[in-house]
Amino acid sequence: MREIVLDTETTGLDPLRGDRLVEIGCVEIFNRMPTGQIFHRYFNPERDMPAEAFAVHGLSTEFLATKSLFAEEVDEFLAFIGDAPLVIHNSSFDIGFINAELERIKRPAISKERLVDTLMLARRKHPGVSNRLDDLCSRYQIDNSRRTKHGALLDAELLAEVYIDLIGARQSQLILAAEPREIRVAGVGEMPRRQREIPLAPRVTEADRLAHREFVLTLGDKPIWNDFLPPVAAQGEISSA
Repeated sequence: MREIVLDTETTGLDPLRGDRLVEIGCVEIFNRMPTGQIFHRYFNPERDMPAEAFAVHGLSTEFLATKSLFAEEVDEFLAFIGDAPLVIHNSSFDIGFINAELERIKRPAISKERLVDTLMLARRKHPGVSNRLDDLCSRYQIDNSRRTKHGALLDAELLAEVYIDLIGARQSQLILAAEPREIRVAGVGEMPRRQREIPLAPRVTEADRLAHREFVLTLGDKPIWNDFLPPVAAQGEISSA
């Protein structure tokens, strides 16, 4: 299953009071594993950057003035996220800003049914404690030393790691990789090992096999490997070539 882990940075806390989106970072994960595919953009918010917001992410008015408008990058953004679920920490904040930008350019809003809110997941799993991104990184021993300031792409990368641990997917992957054998409760035998839902495609094509057979024919009747085979096997190898 394809999912997109997403984070944003903004000029403030409320898009209804004129605050704007200034950065989006997205990380693609497939079957709960990062694929390395990302989407990252800065946007010109067409307004000044308040000192409070600058202290959080360090994105200045001067730096953002040279960046594209959201409207100029929206098609590429929407193409990247496609119809995948969006994994976001405190999703109402980020999606509120994204939908406000979409509304400004008369584009459909992103449905809340697509959202996977990791803050809500964390609160259910770890009630009564702080569940900020930094806290979760510490809890799951994820290195966040680069996070001296907030940044949409870095935070999305960290959140992808947190999400995998939060839902227990990393542990499941380790168990599957180890392929442990389990004795049946009722008595004899072993539990069947898990199989891939979709078998891997064969790497050797029919063209490869044909090319190999043609190459073997060029070796004559006495290829060198027959020196290491029993006589019957060597004769069978020659006849099959």
